[in-house]
Amino acid sequence: MSHENLLGGPAPTLLPADHPDTAARSALAGAGPREVARDHPASSLVWALLAEEALGVDDVAAYAYARTGYHRGLDGLRRAGWRGTGPVPAAHEPNQGFLRALLALAEAAGAIGERAEAERCTAFLADCGTSAAEVAALRAAPTA
Repeated sequence: MSHENLLGGPAPTLLPADHPDTAARSALAGAGPREVARDHPASSLVWALLAEEALGVDDVAAYAYARTGYHRGLDGLRRAGWRGTGPVPAAHEPNQGFLRALLALAEAAGAIGERAEAERCTAFLADCGTSAAEVAALRAAPTA
C-alpha cells in the first residue's frame, strides 16, 4: 500500500512495526487488557481497550484510561517524526491504538461534560485523516 501524499501536505505518519502496540496485541491473545497493561504500559492499544470497556460504566475511569493511551500515542508519533499535523492512517495497524484512544477520549470527555475537549478530539481525528466512524469500526476487529 502506498502512503504517498499527493496533496503536498505532510507525509503520513506510520508508527513502526516494533511499536509497543505490536507486542501488546500479541499478548492480548492470552490475557485481558488490564493484565497486558502491566507488562506493556507504553501501549496505546491496551489503554484504549480499557477505556472502551469503561465507557458507559465508569466514564471517569474511561477518561483516565483514554488520556493515558492518547499521551502514549503522542509520544510514539513524535518519535516516528510526526510534527503535530498530517495524516495518521487508520489502515496502518500500529497507528490504531492511538486513534482508538483518541476516539475513546472524545467519547469519555463528552460523557463527563468536557464538551470542548470532546470537540477538539473529534476534530483531531479528522486532522489525522480519519473519522470517528472509521475508528469505531476498528473496535469490531479482533485485537489479537
